[in-house]
Amino acid sequence: QVQLVESGGGLVQTGDSLRLSCAASGRTFSMYAMGWFRQAPGKEREFVATINWSTASTFYADSVKGRFTISRDSAKNTVHLQMNSLKPEDTAVYYCAASLRRVTGWRRLSTEYDDWGQGTQVTVST
Repeated sequence: QVQLVESGGGLVQTGDSLRLSCAASGRTFSMYAMGWFRQAPGKEREFVATINWSTASTFYADSVKGRFTISRDSAKNTVHLQMNSLKPEDTAVYYCAASLRRVTGWRRLSTEYDDWGQGTQVTVST
């Protein structure tokens, strides 16, 4: 099992930037990938971005492509989500997740992740 703790959320205005971080501990040697998901009130949890832990290859949801950047610091077992040009529709609780399974293709489904953080709130005002 991997324990995940997110940080960096907050209240910002449209067009501002935020950087989320997620620190992993425990069986980090078993991680194949980490990802970020978000859930807005009354909506289902949706995929945001994922990063392959060994190669650092990345994949993004269309809604954030070009605005968000996922990165990892393998020495610190930490993943970051740099969010630029934030919009009100980016308002949600953001969760990081770790995948401990070898799968084919990009992990875009929440069911492809094994461990989750508690979430951090991001609110973008107009």
